[in-house]
Amino acid sequence: MTTSAERPKRFPKKLYEAELVRLQGELVQMQEWVKASGTRLVVIFEGRDAAGKGGAIQRVVENLNPRVARIVALPTPTERERTQWYFQRYVAHLPAAGEIVLLDRSWYNRAGVERVMGFCTPGEYHRFLRQCPIFEEMLIEDGIVLRKYWFSVSPDEQERRFRERLANPLKSWKLSPMDLESISRWDDYSRARDDMLVATDTDVAPWTIVESEDKRRARLNVIAHLLDTIPWTRIERPAPELPVRPPGDGYVRPARELGRAVPDHAATLLDEA
Repeated sequence: MTTSAERPKRFPKKLYEAELVRLQGELVQMQEWVKASGTRLVVIFEGRDAAGKGGAIQRVVENLNPRVARIVALPTPTERERTQWYFQRYVAHLPAAGEIVLLDRSWYNRAGVERVMGFCTPGEYHRFLRQCPIFEEMLIEDGIVLRKYWFSVSPDEQERRFRERLANPLKSWKLSPMDLESISRWDDYSRARDDMLVATDTDVAPWTIVESEDKRRARLNVIAHLLDTIPWTRIERPAPELPVRPPGDGYVRPARELGRAVPDHAATLLDEA
């Protein structure tokens, strides 16, 4: 396993935080353009377990309007959904005009975990590889802007992150039996990824690889790339002005004791300090 001395040097925290704020400011501006232009934007985040997809997605949406930008992370399909056309349940979550959808894993589950773990038949898998480029071309032809990111991490760094999650009660929920299984099936997942890229890395809908050995660097890189490849322009909005509060008309607020208030937990901390 890679030791701390052998790990790549982390991107400087202060520089990371300053650049992240700048990029997030541009994301807010891009959001305004998406709304004004009626753009439909879909961003796919795929990659190894613990590769940093979730953290990157959170940094993208951190300052965005949840009515404009939403995260879609679908659970295991229901029995009914298993009988549908494979892409059908994803279609329901595609954006309308002026919306951004970030897919935390996507229809590419079939090319990865479903193939490796035997959750689909060989016929279903090969049908997916044939249909996926056609499906994505149809989305783009209809006007949807599609970006696809694959987060890449080394086996040693993945294991280190797994161990960190095991030791951290705030992150242990992120570890599922499926995640742990990926350690022993590293080569199988590698072959599945390679075959997926060959079949679905097209000129119309290309994959972009995000090296995520360093999460800070990966987050900055993926946000900068997204901003650089979307043809957005700054939307000038008139600065809002606060209205003048009119004089009161004699309203008196009822006594606070008449309502139910949340207990002052913060005060107990001050007492104990």
